Amino acid sequence: MSGVDAQVQQWRGYLEGRRRMRADEVDELESHLRESMQDLEERGLDADESFLVAVKRMGSTDAIAHEFAREHSDRLWKQLVLGGPVEEAGRRHELAVVLALGVAAALSTVASVHLLGDAAPRFLGFAVAPFLAGYFAWKRELSRRTVAALAGVFAVLAAVLALYPFRAGGDTEILTAMAVPAVLWCGVAVAYTGGEWRSAPRRMDFVRFTGEFVIYFVLIALGGGAVTGLAVGALSAVGIDAEVAVGEWIVPACAAGAVLVAAWLVEAKQEVIENIAPVLTRIFTPVTLLMLVVVLGAFASRPGLVGADRDLLVLMTVVLVLVVGLLLYAVSARDPRRRPDVFDRLQVALVVAAVVVDAVVLVAMVTRIAEFGTSPNKVAVLGLNLLLVVVLVRSAWLGLGFCRGTRRFGDVEEWQTASLPAFAAWAAVVALAFPPLFGFI
Repeated sequence: MSGVDAQVQQWRGYLEGRRRMRADEVDELESHLRESMQDLEERGLDADESFLVAVKRMGSTDAIAHEFAREHSDRLWKQLVLGGPVEEAGRRHELAVVLALGVAAALSTVASVHLLGDAAPRFLGFAVAPFLAGYFAWKRELSRRTVAALAGVFAVLAAVLALYPFRAGGDTEILTAMAVPAVLWCGVAVAYTGGEWRSAPRRMDFVRFTGEFVIYFVLIALGGGAVTGLAVGALSAVGIDAEVAVGEWIVPACAAGAVLVAAWLVEAKQEVIENIAPVLTRIFTPVTLLMLVVVLGAFASRPGLVGADRDLLVLMTVVLVLVVGLLLYAVSARDPRRRPDVFDRLQVALVVAAVVVDAVVLVAMVTRIAEFGTSPNKVAVLGLNLLLVVVLVRSAWLGLGFCRGTRRFGDVEEWQTASLPAFAAWAAVVALAFPPLFGFI
């Protein structure tokens, strides 16, 4: 019997010894445990780690399994954090690669800021994304053909943007600077998935990575900002003005390097930090629903408010994007085997409220375009809202079907991942097609 099999038998014995269970009940739990272990091993964990993390996951669905995980938590923590000698050597090598790529991204970003001048904002993504994609290409052992194709897409996109005769500070330049990162992030997704970007499960893995990456990056940024602020204050107290050097050199370099470090942290501890996702979604779903209800009440009390304020339309579009992101993150964090509960119904209510808000925003946008004419900003936001309403309506329908027992949770998950390329495609249209269509204004 292998070491892992012996651990599984110990786990079975623990369950059987703490309460009377039928053999088929224990077999079912063991089946779930082994499925989770297999999934973890496919993601890169070794056999012992996969067992320990799978046991920890089982603890969220079974009380006795939770007791086992709690009593063995010291072993779980030590093995995940410390690791064995071989694993530690591998992680040191990977960290060295990450640090090298982070330094390269930092230097590239600083060079872009100082050499490109006013054109820097639309090229900053190119200073970081290739290095992040390179890290995943190295880690996933991406084929040379895929790497070449990805590099070619990045190069062509950068060349096109360099040739476009943008008017400095114009609407199309600002839209391009906002849309390009979404297109580049799609390229990073191809590298992250190992070239299997057509696979719905792999796309969902990238969604999980994105959410966890944002958490790590924000934490690093907050900590780095606090330390930098203290350093600037201390230097200022002795008569040294470091604000210019910090703003023009240190902040861009550190932000670029933090992208690589945050990605590495997610990869190194993704199975531990994953438990943050359900907590965050359960906190922000009811809060966001309450906010949308308040907004709808404000719209009802002042019917002309939403159409009269352009900034309010843009703000509501940002809110709807966040709602879609929250929904996607909630789906990625949910155990597909769990039956529908109150939280699932709360999410459906959130999506329905978002659909109503989006409908009001769309009507207001169409009215403004009919009254004042088109512009790059109006068309870009209108197209985004049309995408949002399609995604939200379909999500509400599938979510309602799941709560009523007529749909699988897999249908909800597949729709969420299938809609992601549409947003990347619209970003590409805004970045590449809008400038010439609107005369680079």
